[in-house]
Amino acid sequence: MASVQKDDRLTSSQSFACVGFAGIFSKSVTSPLEVVKIKSQVGTFHCKRGVGQSFLLVYQNEGLRGFWKGNLASCLRLFPYTAVHLATYKKIVHLHMDELGFISQWRAVFAGGLAGFAAAMTTYPLEVAETRLIIQSCRQPTYVGVAHTLSKIYRNEGLPALYRGFSLTLLGAFPFSIGCYAVHMNLDKLWQEPPFRFTPLQNFINGCLAAGVAQTLSYPFETVKRKMQAQSARLPHFGGVDVHFNGMIDCFVQVVKSNGVLSLWNGLTANTIKIVPYFGLLFTCFEMCKQVCLYRNGYIVSPLSYKPAPGVDQSLGPHELQEAKRHSKNSGFGSGGSSLGNRW
Repeated sequence: MASVQKDDRLTSSQSFACVGFAGIFSKSVTSPLEVVKIKSQVGTFHCKRGVGQSFLLVYQNEGLRGFWKGNLASCLRLFPYTAVHLATYKKIVHLHMDELGFISQWRAVFAGGLAGFAAAMTTYPLEVAETRLIIQSCRQPTYVGVAHTLSKIYRNEGLPALYRGFSLTLLGAFPFSIGCYAVHMNLDKLWQEPPFRFTPLQNFINGCLAAGVAQTLSYPFETVKRKMQAQSARLPHFGGVDVHFNGMIDCFVQVVKSNGVLSLWNGLTANTIKIVPYFGLLFTCFEMCKQVCLYRNGYIVSPLSYKPAPGVDQSLGPHELQEAKRHSKNSGFGSGGSSLGNRW
């Protein structure tokens, strides 16, 4: 799966801020594709004639603002998801480390899985709110804002409604992981060279390929999950879902019976189109934010380039670098401190 690369020259708060800003920007720009995808998955009347016609119908019925419904909930979900994931992962890894501070690969994978589960469970109500906000009509809204959506679902339908379809998140993780693994295991055959020689462009293409394959394999689970999130007897037309069902298995059965197996992949075109701009913007924004932070930390000469600052050891962490600079300044070496500066 495509992801930004960790840089030890950034503090934890800086990394968190860079990832958060990049995620918010990329989600906001690609929100129209996400809206069309979710409407297609749920099966609302807007999305019966393909991607192009779906865009036109959303615009005609709801205007431009209809393409950014639910985007705030999606962006708000980024920060707690990242925070819970990192905190849980670090805690589990620390518990499984040996005396020398090492951890086996399988235990690291296990820690990542548990961290993902904890983060998804914590932020799942926001995903439900996003779906409900997207499927409703802007002209006759049932919900007004994220907080109102969450509180109204809780009051009218109870806490279980905020976790409806959560089991599909876990089930979909298996084909998703298989897709990522299959792509990464064959990258050397694709490029005819070992992974350590891949350029940034090749790594970006690899991430997009992995995302495309993984999301295609797990897509039926997400489609059923979105239908379960949307359906409610308290909403007009049961939330606009194109089939009525009782539970997860019945949803699969009714979808296949009514619309055919391929309908489980409704909205896949919009999802696939979204991959390249989403990850392109994610990487670009992250790198821009990272450059500003590296400049503030003293590693590069300008926030507009990656040219290293002269005499600075790029292997030092930000706190170590600041400590070394303070030590040099307090020692009063002046021009004679160049030998220490060369070690930075």
